[in-house]
Amino acid sequence: MPLPHSPIAKPVTQHRSGAVARMLRMPVATLRVWERRYGLTQAVLSPGGQRLYCAADVRRLVLLKQLSDLGHAIGSLAPLDMQQLQEVAAAHTSATANCVDDEPQPGTPGQLRPWRVAVVGMALAPRLHRPALLRHLCRRVSWLGPFDDVAHAEAALRGASVDAVLHCEPRLHPSWLAAFQSAAPDLATVPQAVLYRFAADSTCAALAAAGFTLLREPQNDTVFGQWLQGVLSAAPEARPSTRTATLAGPALAPRRWNDGALAEFGGLGSTVACQCPRHVAELLIQLSQFEDYSAECAHRSAADAEIHAYLRQVAGAARVRFEAALEHVALHEGMMLPPDSPPQARGALPAPRIPARS
Repeated sequence: MPLPHSPIAKPVTQHRSGAVARMLRMPVATLRVWERRYGLTQAVLSPGGQRLYCAADVRRLVLLKQLSDLGHAIGSLAPLDMQQLQEVAAAHTSATANCVDDEPQPGTPGQLRPWRVAVVGMALAPRLHRPALLRHLCRRVSWLGPFDDVAHAEAALRGASVDAVLHCEPRLHPSWLAAFQSAAPDLATVPQAVLYRFAADSTCAALAAAGFTLLREPQNDTVFGQWLQGVLSAAPEARPSTRTATLAGPALAPRRWNDGALAEFGGLGSTVACQCPRHVAELLIQLSQFEDYSAECAHRSAADAEIHAYLRQVAGAARVRFEAALEHVALHEGMMLPPDSPPQARGALPAPRIPARS
């Protein structure tokens, strides 16, 4: 009787000091000094006495190098575990974002006002005040609601300034989008973020194409907070709601990172075992370039303006989702995201005007 096959363990990829130093873009001598003084990793020794690093060691060293480059003393970082290092990175990113947001902007006297977010879904209310979520929001938020449904929110907020609408929907049916647009035409003109549990792929695709930003539950407060920060930071400044329809479609969020920042991040991402950071960064560069290309085509040819404006909307919606994906990948790999590019460097083009069909 044949014996059952035992599972074959995959060999663990290990890297020598010189290879890891090249990944980190630092002299190998510096890496050796760090290891000798602080014992940063659990690297093992080869029969020849060379340090061998696994993927987890490399991820830790990548984050240590990033934090060191930002001015943190390696001696103070060395005793921290990976979770504590990620908390330092998150605190640094939040502090940097606060410094940027607190600077007076052109045409804005003093500090920026809080974001105004309409909340649809009573179950979401207690979660919005948890410290673990709020620490990821680099600007104060004024929660409007919560409201039982969008019709209630529409009636209560008519004429008010709203930056975004946050929906908590356990189930998204194919008819949900049409029902929302019919019940809340005023609120439909501002950015929409939907936290959901169950939905068909076709429904999610339709909502994404319409400019909605989606996140599937369950998620912890850290992921939820980072996702919400991305949604709100990309939203244009609030304006009084209006029933005037726009032919250009939903407002497109500006780019978070320019090509240079993405290329640098992608180059660093290629140094770790997982190649996803590099792949996502490259996809974002391509999507952003196609988005800009479509906008230029819409302005150059009146005959093709409508189809190119549509393509720009699709590319922009995909870009926003991949920007959120890059945050998730960076969090998983223990990497710091590049700082958000200033608005004037993002290369955002004005929304094309689409002529009505004759």
